Amino acid sequence: MTEQPRPPEPRDDALEAETPAPQGETVAYSPPPEPRPEWTRSAWLDPSETAPASVAPTEPVTPSTPTVTASRRNGPDGLWRILGAALLSAVLASGGTVIVLEGTGALDRPAGPGSGSLAAGQTPNPIAIDDSSAVVTAAASVSPAVVRITAIGTTTGPLGGTIPDRGVGSGVIYDPAGWILTNRHVVRTQDGAIASELTVELKDGREFKGTVYGIDTLTDLAIVKVDAAGLPSAPMGRSADIKVGQLAIAIGSPLGTYTSTVTTGIISATGRSIDVEAGVHLTNLIQTDAAINPGNSGGPLLDAAGQVIGINTAVEANSNGIGFAIPIDIARPIMAQALAGEKLARPYVGIRYVQIDLKVKKDNNLTVDHGALIEPQTDASGATLPAINPGSPAEKAGLKAGDIVLAIEGQTVDSEHPLDAMLTSYAPGQTVKLTVLRGTAQIEISVTLGTRPEGL
Repeated sequence: MTEQPRPPEPRDDALEAETPAPQGETVAYSPPPEPRPEWTRSAWLDPSETAPASVAPTEPVTPSTPTVTASRRNGPDGLWRILGAALLSAVLASGGTVIVLEGTGALDRPAGPGSGSLAAGQTPNPIAIDDSSAVVTAAASVSPAVVRITAIGTTTGPLGGTIPDRGVGSGVIYDPAGWILTNRHVVRTQDGAIASELTVELKDGREFKGTVYGIDTLTDLAIVKVDAAGLPSAPMGRSADIKVGQLAIAIGSPLGTYTSTVTTGIISATGRSIDVEAGVHLTNLIQTDAAINPGNSGGPLLDAAGQVIGINTAVEANSNGIGFAIPIDIARPIMAQALAGEKLARPYVGIRYVQIDLKVKKDNNLTVDHGALIEPQTDASGATLPAINPGSPAEKAGLKAGDIVLAIEGQTVDSEHPLDAMLTSYAPGQTVKLTVLRGTAQIEISVTLGTRPEGL
């Protein structure tokens, strides 16, 4: 068995003389390394280092201990020696680090703004709210204001007789005095008549008899009133501020059974148009992939702040995860009318139009890429409907087929601000100024708004 030479003695860098760099060689622009303290030195940690030339040994060093064999290294005695050496090295290294830091004063410096240390009574920086936290907060805040509405009435049976009709939907309390916003189809029977009996149930189990205050003639909305005060109410947001991709939270009673159900998704799109039944066409809707089922109708669609931005109204029957809500900005005027004790009414112009985009511009060879092009349309049966309704405010004001409404009271009509949505901010009887493109001339036409007929 051969013996390995013993590692050289620890060297002391402080005894080495600095050697100047040869002329012409590149010298790194950095301070020379400081000599390491003695505690960082260990011959068995630096086996490759040799003794400095200035301290040459006078006699060759002869190993005095035999090399440990492989079987010895694997034995208990050898293992304990190795562990002991490792532990000693760790202790020495940590102790030396403390000595160096104390010597430089690093340990005496006060904690800076980025320090993780907290003073007495100090709290950590607030954590950003994630989607899950927003949903939890919104559900806890708004769910008490979401109600289940049971509507009972009669309808015509398949054989012509009268049969009971019962439906269940949702609604949201928007004023503590018992004012509830819901869908029109929630409070109507299959024949279109208003239900004869309404029961409104709150999350806490309280039940009230409800009455239909009014039906919206423009959208699938209705106002229900219960005789109560101090009820929980939901905060109203602004649908004009929503962005595609933001968090959407739906609350309602799906299937009429699972009350106060919370589902989440995103705002998938805005400005959608759908046909919900024969002769009923809804426009400017919010599209969401939050789960909406029968029974959710009339319930609120919330944003991440827990504010109502829409009223859930319909789903695409042949889809998976395509639902629609009426923007709260469209509902706001009739909500205010109800609180003021006024009859629900929508403004009426009496025109049919198509919203202009790049495709409509190209197909009709137009000179503008925005506005509302007044033109005839066809209904579901294929019949042609006139561009201007006879006797309407539009006819009285002199509007014609082919006119393009560019603005209302100076506000541009475009895909983000469609004509019918803009008109909802005005009341029947008001006179508004329309900017109209007729041929190549731009003219101003004043229209006194009428009251939209029910069922139009």
